[in-house]
Amino acid sequence: MKLTSHPRFVTLEGGEGAGKSTTLAALRDYLRARDQEVVTTREPGGTALAEQIRALLLDPHHEPPAPETELLLMFAARAQHVREVILPALERGAWVISDRFTDSSYAYQGGGRGLDAGFIEQLEQRVVGIQPALTLLLDIGVVHGRERARGRDLPPDRIERERDEFFERVRDAFLERAAQEPGRFRVIDATQSIATVATQAVACLAERVEG
Repeated sequence: MKLTSHPRFVTLEGGEGAGKSTTLAALRDYLRARDQEVVTTREPGGTALAEQIRALLLDPHHEPPAPETELLLMFAARAQHVREVILPALERGAWVISDRFTDSSYAYQGGGRGLDAGFIEQLEQRVVGIQPALTLLLDIGVVHGRERARGRDLPPDRIERERDEFFERVRDAFLERAAQEPGRFRVIDATQSIATVATQAVACLAERVEG
């Protein structure tokens, strides 16, 4: 089963502290300045039901889910997100920019938790069915990124409490996916200032929009 690639679907990926929120806002503002409708969203989440699943996934006070449980909950939230938010927006001609999408499952549950990529691929094909035309990977070293993230004054969620070794595997998985799909991915050095990262991300989007 082949995934459908939507030209107006853009995703942001990367580790902790990479500057995704600032970059997403810059991409949104770039498109709105060109009178484009833009829907910005996030994963896990994006709908009322998916946000409840997000709370279950990230609350450190629950029992730790098995890796397979974590993966299936991620895809349950994603299935709802795709059908309630992403596809309707794309079908009416809007742009969709999502903070994380299926690549995060390959990185976190595949690379980080060690689950089989083939299993994730089956879920992607059967449950999701779509992929972005452009994925911006904001790449930053684990130690640097976690130092930035600690400055947010927010308590770390369950996944943010993982050890550095986990996040190293996640980063490696992201970079491996980017190398496998160079036509879709653009890798941006997120060790630069957050403003510079956002500017470079907008330039990548502008190539698609204006090209």
